[in-house]
Amino acid sequence: MAKASPKTVDKVEILTLQDNYIDITAMDNSAIVTRANPIQDGEIRASVLAEHGFSALVKTTADGVSRALLFDFGFSEDGAARNAATLGVDLTQAEAAVLSHGHRDHTGGIEKLAALVGKKNLPLFVHPSAFKSPRYLKYGEEFKIYFPKFTRENVMQNGFSLKEADKPCLLLDETVLFLGEIPRETDFEKGWPLVHRQDDGREIFDPIEDDSAIVLNLKDKGLVILTGCAHAGIVNTVLHAIQTTGVKKIHAVMGGFHLTGPFFEPIIDRTTQELKKINPAYIIPTHCTGHKAMMEMEKQMPEKFILNMAGTKLTFN
Repeated sequence: MAKASPKTVDKVEILTLQDNYIDITAMDNSAIVTRANPIQDGEIRASVLAEHGFSALVKTTADGVSRALLFDFGFSEDGAARNAATLGVDLTQAEAAVLSHGHRDHTGGIEKLAALVGKKNLPLFVHPSAFKSPRYLKYGEEFKIYFPKFTRENVMQNGFSLKEADKPCLLLDETVLFLGEIPRETDFEKGWPLVHRQDDGREIFDPIEDDSAIVLNLKDKGLVILTGCAHAGIVNTVLHAIQTTGVKKIHAVMGGFHLTGPFFEPIIDRTTQELKKINPAYIIPTHCTGHKAMMEMEKQMPEKFILNMAGTKLTFN
């Protein structure tokens, strides 16, 4: 197994540009949580959109130097970009981008966000299987629902320099680790039985092996792990981060954990128990985790649980 560990950083900021939930009147700001402010020109008029998708701007600071990357692009063409404008986010600071996997709820806003970044040849790190096609949900031989095609041409047309990696690799002066392909090792994270794809004219189960995550190493606190959907399993993802970096202390596990719906609800409790064993300081389920899983994690880990929203900035020092 390839070993790689990102350099330690003094601060990690994750600003969510798109997520499935918004509560503009939450009023629960803290040293860690900063919610979107609905006030504009003295009036309550700044709306933030929630969609079934995920996108975030991730910033690190080390020795007074800040670096930034764009993680995923959200679902609709303009949802994440509109939120970025509403929040007054300067996306030109992004020096790289990472795509967790090739599904529409993470690729849809690529054109509008790329325009806001406004740079040519911005490196975009992605597993090569993100471009596999056709991919679909198979409910029966006569009933298949297809994922929109995502192509290398689409990436390059939007000004990115494509960096395909199925192994762990470091970026942004080695402050961020892209995990590459995540081994499936647990006995309960079996994947999504409905997903299939065509491979050389044959229909096969789609393990969504392009699913990945990024890892940051917060000085004296441990790893901060950010996933898109964790199709490999959130526990597998965290274990791979530990094995790859050699760092056992986990500060935050954040992202979509894909525990919603009848195929995944049976493993909510087991997943929660395994995360409790890993013992992160914070658990931040987003996007496709699902309401039941979120409630269970909050119930079992109330002091660790943070409810994320579109427009929320999390700051870990």
